[in-house]
Parts: sequence; structure tokens; C-alpha cells
Amino acid sequence: MATLDILRREPEIRSYTQGETVFQAGDPGDCMYAVVEGSIEIRLNDKTIDRVGPGGVFGEMGLIDAQPRSATAVAASDSKLAVISEKRFLRLVEQTPQFALQMMRVVSDRLRQHGPR
Repeated sequence: MATLDILRREPEIRSYTQGETVFQAGDPGDCMYAVVEGSIEIRLNDKTIDRVGPGGVFGEMGLIDAQPRSATAVAASDSKLAVISEKRFLRLVEQTPQFALQMMRVVSDRLRQHGPR
């Protein structure tokens, strides 16, 4: 089952209008998000470093390491996001090994793209 198929059934879906901030660098990393519709820009120091579209996730690093957000997320278009709390994330990892593997791939890809060179 694809990650989006799992996450689009989440009970908490929030809507954001274009230009609305989802979270800012320094905010608590208490949940992650999956893009159900629309797209989100990830910004670091006012520079867009990534764009996440339908089926993509973001905010997972703050959730995993319990550190403040390292970047700002802004709706690039009107968007619907599934909100995944830490409790729900842990349950998904436990019950769906494919979800856990996909999250490891997301983190690995981001580190390769944006980590130290």
C-alpha cells in the first residue's frame, strides 16, 4: 500500500490557503504532515529548498528527533494536509513495516540532497 493511501485516511486533515504558513523554523516538531492535495514549499532562510506535492511528507525530522523545526513550511497552493501525531506515527511504524521503510527513505533522500557536502 502506498504511503499516501495510508495517510489520506487520517482523521485529521487541515486545509491551508496559498501563502499560509504551516510551521516556522524554531516551532516544536510535534507532528508531521502528508500532502493530500496541493503543494508545500520548504524554506530555509527565505530560500525554497524543496517543494512537496501530493503523496509527499514533510516535518518528519522534527517528529523523529524531537527537535524544533529546522525550516519553514508554506503552502505554495491551496492544500490539504494529513496531520500525523507522534503517537499515530509510532503506531503506523509498528503496524505497517512498509510505512517505516518509506519514512527511512524520505529522511535518507533529504539528507543526501540537503546535508553537508
